[in-house]
Amino acid sequence: MPQFFIRRPVFAWVIALFIILFGVIAIPQLPIARYPSVAPPTVSILATYPGATPQTMNDGVISLIERELSSVKNLLYFESVSDASGSATVTATFKPGTAPDMAQVDVQNKLKSIEPRLPQVVRQNGLTVESSSSSFLMIVGLKSDDGRFDETALSDYMARNIVEELRRIDGVGRVQLFGSEQAMRVWVDPAKLMARGLSMGDLMAAIGQQNVQIAPGSVGASPALPGQAVTVPLTVQGQLTTAEEFAGIVLRAESNGSKVTLGDVGLRVAVEQKVRLRVSIVGW
Repeated sequence: MPQFFIRRPVFAWVIALFIILFGVIAIPQLPIARYPSVAPPTVSILATYPGATPQTMNDGVISLIERELSSVKNLLYFESVSDASGSATVTATFKPGTAPDMAQVDVQNKLKSIEPRLPQVVRQNGLTVESSSSSFLMIVGLKSDDGRFDETALSDYMARNIVEELRRIDGVGRVQLFGSEQAMRVWVDPAKLMARGLSMGDLMAAIGQQNVQIAPGSVGASPALPGQAVTVPLTVQGQLTTAEEFAGIVLRAESNGSKVTLGDVGLRVAVEQKVRLRVSIVGW
């Protein structure tokens, strides 16, 4: 073969020129990536079950999710973490090259089949499925320099006004808030509650029925009497806002006309936030 090209140098030069020409034509078609994707994509599933122990969380929530994840396409492995605060995170890792959006859709479709079997509290809080890595890129803290706002107020402000703005930033996969909005906490005295012949179910039902957002409608709306030309919308304060209003919730009405309220059974009601405020921004 070498002797063939040595005796025919023109033919050898023509082949070399064709090779160079084809290489120049193929250069624009080559894929270019400054930072190629080498890490496998991950999908995180976050579940909240307030008051549940890690064992309860594992038996009632995590085990059901793990069974469904085993049949997801291109899944390499998954790991689960739960804590004493009633939160659990299941992180599924997929093969390199898998589209993160499609992997997230596959996981969401699998979770739909197990939602009816999850505890009611978990279904109400919802399962959060996010396509992002679990590494912390930035931790942001919020404080009041003059001390006018405590940790509860700062956490509420962060949850209502800042978290959504951070999620809109390009490259931010997930914003995890180590805190929450202000909430009303009720401490129960079991002895005084039982002395009144009430149970925790009665207390929860009374709070749910008397602390709701309602639509009162309007006066003069259709169908209206002939000649009715003015419509007045009504405004009703359905949700309670202060500890005193919650303490006045009626648990039971006696036959003599008296009422049993939250304050009568020796309960303490207050706005409290015990979780430390911290925000972690997690990137893709």
